[in-house]
Amino acid sequence: MVEPRDPEASLPEHRLLTQDDPPPVQVLRADGRSDLLLVVDHAGRAVPAALGRLGLPESEFERHIAWDIGALGIGLHLSALLDAALIAQAYSRLVIDCNRRPGHATSIAPRSDGTDIPANVGLDAAACGARIAEIFLPYQDAVAAAIDARAAAGRETVLIAVHSFTPVMAGRVRPWHVGLLTNHDPRLGHALMALLEREGDLVVGDNEPYSLSDLDDYTVPVHGERRGLLHVELEIRQDLIAGESGQRSWAERLARLLPPAVAACRAPGAPPSPLRSAARPAIADPRRSG
Repeated sequence: MVEPRDPEASLPEHRLLTQDDPPPVQVLRADGRSDLLLVVDHAGRAVPAALGRLGLPESEFERHIAWDIGALGIGLHLSALLDAALIAQAYSRLVIDCNRRPGHATSIAPRSDGTDIPANVGLDAAACGARIAEIFLPYQDAVAAAIDARAAAGRETVLIAVHSFTPVMAGRVRPWHVGLLTNHDPRLGHALMALLEREGDLVVGDNEPYSLSDLDDYTVPVHGERRGLLHVELEIRQDLIAGESGQRSWAERLARLLPPAVAACRAPGAPPSPLRSAARPAIADPRRSG
């Protein structure tokens, strides 16, 4: 069993969320028949009422800094198409990034892609601890509990993290339609990449526009790598999935390609998991910001 709780996290004595705030976690099709478990770390853009929209205008919550645009829509469609369990996080990554270890420089970012976040400046341990305890931990605990329940029932889990990326970052145009992120175990990423490249109409990035790392990511390293599960993190360009039609089209493509990619990893003679080999050094990715 993997325990995602950070022993250094300070738990709050007061409550951040009230009954009027949305719950931090959405779980759909918990008993879905697919081996795939879909997780969406940056699905939502809610802000606890007590934080007053973080001191930002509403226009900032339309940007990539607040959420992964289109990722939840893809997750919902993909869940329905494959009868796959889906776990999604409701709060904006500007409140707390649920794909960063607490204490990471961008866990509660004071600035993101040129925008200062007033409510994230000068936080004390209690304020940070409330966001960890009431948003980060419930989400990560839900992922851990789902995998534990499936294992107890004799079911396998393939972890698919659904993300999206902005087409332009720091003035740099990103040409990839989709990126597949892996770290110590690239098996599923490489199998899916081969199938995506055969489509003939895509620019596919291998660890682009980011790479997956032990230092800059949380969900896949903790729940995928540590457990030895097949896994991949998907990054789809946001201009392709900002609307319903693009989300549905990408979900249909992934629903067609993910099952054979998983099957290729499980086929006789397929390479075994490399996670039992010697540990590699943890290296941060300086591109990790949005």
